[in-house]
Amino acid sequence: MSEPREDTAPPSAAAALMARRFRGYLPVAIDVETGGFHPATDALLEIAAVFIDMDSDGSLKRGATHNFHVQPFEGGRLDPTSLSITGIDPFHPLRPALPERDALQRVFREIRHALRAYGCRRAILVGHNAAFDLSFLNAAVARAQVKRNPFHPFSCFDTATLAGAALGQTVLAKAVTVAGLEWDPGSAHNARYDAQRSAELFCLVCNRLRDSHQAAEERARELGWFSVAGPAAEEPGADEPPLEAEFPPHR
Repeated sequence: MSEPREDTAPPSAAAALMARRFRGYLPVAIDVETGGFHPATDALLEIAAVFIDMDSDGSLKRGATHNFHVQPFEGGRLDPTSLSITGIDPFHPLRPALPERDALQRVFREIRHALRAYGCRRAILVGHNAAFDLSFLNAAVARAQVKRNPFHPFSCFDTATLAGAALGQTVLAKAVTVAGLEWDPGSAHNARYDAQRSAELFCLVCNRLRDSHQAAEERARELGWFSVAGPAAEEPGADEPPLEAEFPPHR
């Protein structure tokens, strides 16, 4: 299920700020619900993507949500313990599940639209214990042979780490609660709900760091690392550059 796409693009000031804020990457909160803990063998059952929007003053806020039920891939493992936690019945006749490839392509289509709107080169995954979500996303992309994955293949923003540093809590429910945000225990372990709370937590922490980010950005500009226009503007046409160019090996 997708929320309606807004026909209007973000204000030009907001688009320029977003492209510069994360060096040309667009943060997108992702949550997956699965049939277990092993991305190569366990089924992907739900996926939700929540956009991070920006106001003209540079404040981040939660944007549109796009979420889908997913059919277990053939041979995909379904651990009863995991299903008891999520409450998902993968084969319920009223469950509007899509094939894995179809669900991924629908999510990615919306993300590419947002990338163009904000002038960003690539998406970067935001998630609570983000390595888990990214591993399942990458496994599903490979399994379904989806060719145009808009996400950075290995980098991510982990809200468990951010919340631990900023709020002293790493459990999503506790971090959201101490941050003063809404938390409904009955809605947890639902991809849509968890992704929305992760997005709100990410926005809250980033907004509290605006002063330090602005100081660091000014220092980076003094060092000549990027122009006033920002890093995204320095590489026109670099919508999806080759991976080896965009992600050089670590030294």
